[in-house]
Amino acid sequence: MVLFQRCALKNLILPSPYCRGWGVLPVSKSYITEFAFFLLLGHRCTGYSTISGIPGVRERTLIAVKPDGVQRRLVGQIMQRFEQKGFKLVGMKMLQASEELLSQHYQELRRKPFYPSLLYYMTSGPIVVMVWEGHNVVRTSRIIVGDTNPSEAQAGTVRGDFSIHISRNVVHASDSVEGAQREIQLWFHQKELMDWDCYNHNSTYEL
Repeated sequence: MVLFQRCALKNLILPSPYCRGWGVLPVSKSYITEFAFFLLLGHRCTGYSTISGIPGVRERTLIAVKPDGVQRRLVGQIMQRFEQKGFKLVGMKMLQASEELLSQHYQELRRKPFYPSLLYYMTSGPIVVMVWEGHNVVRTSRIIVGDTNPSEAQAGTVRGDFSIHISRNVVHASDSVEGAQREIQLWFHQKELMDWDCYNHNSTYEL
């Protein structure tokens, strides 16, 4: 409804059909017809053209709410922090992770003495895994999540607010762009990820 009202306002400045320029709707044209024209072409009246102007807007990271976070009903609050930051959710699912999947995810930790305990913890209940997209999302997500050890995580971070011991630190976040790509491919099939246009990206990024 808000989108329609914006298009229907007299002399409203709107993006050109290709979202590369700005123009004024002529008063003599039917605004309903103009709105339908944009809608049929699949464009947004707010204009979504961030990809060409800013590199890395489509960077993605994997965020997983661990079994303790799910058991404590923290999924919604964790999601809210990423949404409020301005990142875009492009994939999400809930599952009971298998030991095989986790062994691939934690392949660098297999020889650690705490690895059996880690597997027990991560298979103790369902996990909610998500893929978030946005500029510098990997590094920023690590800041949102906080230090691996909750006792060292700052207040305001997920772990700083919701966890007190490293053995139950609520959430996982990819630690690098390369690591995120590997983890996303491990947890998601390509068809499970969505490419969609966020109508308010011009309020998040410079166009």
